[in-house]
Amino acid sequence: MTTTTEARGQKLTAKGLATRERIVRAAAELMYEHGAQNTNNEQVREAAGVSGSQLTRHFPTKESLVRAVLAWQADSIVARHQAPELGELDSFAALRRWADSYVASQDMVRGGCTFGSLAAEVVKTEPAHREAVGDGFARWQELFQCGLGKMRERGELRPEANPAALAHLLTAAFQGGALLDQAAGESAPLRDALYGALAYVESFATEH
Repeated sequence: MTTTTEARGQKLTAKGLATRERIVRAAAELMYEHGAQNTNNEQVREAAGVSGSQLTRHFPTKESLVRAVLAWQADSIVARHQAPELGELDSFAALRRWADSYVASQDMVRGGCTFGSLAAEVVKTEPAHREAVGDGFARWQELFQCGLGKMRERGELRPEANPAALAHLLTAAFQGGALLDQAAGESAPLRDALYGALAYVESFATEH
């Protein structure tokens, strides 16, 4: 039977991988709803439909489970930003579609950004998770930075446009807007933050 290797060096069968994925998904949903501090093993075990021994076999500590959830959420964010309709986020139209897709959804009103909410909680309470949080944000910002870099190379952005700084702006606008959406219970803050950030990016457009 085909196996794969976990970060801890253990071999997992396809069935084991499916169990691990089910645990991480269940934990991610619970932590999104209630926070990492308010999510315990019994809740995860019940939601995932696994035994206590299965849970501890894959995640012997709470910290290992939180790291796995952070990585899974970062993967999900990156995958959403790589949707076919967005391409490589290397055009003004693609960036506008990205913003529109979040403004139109109610995800942020429900509980904020899945990755950002957990990251904000654990980065202060668990310094050991700082690297995982930083890696997740870096992967996310790299998508914007690469796309904006291509736009500058093609002459669509003026030479003084800084892709790294603009990537920080877009990510920060998203995170701040998502938090304000959650607090206000409606999507106007995220809309205003994203469209304001995009207007600034577009201010670097070259004239044709």
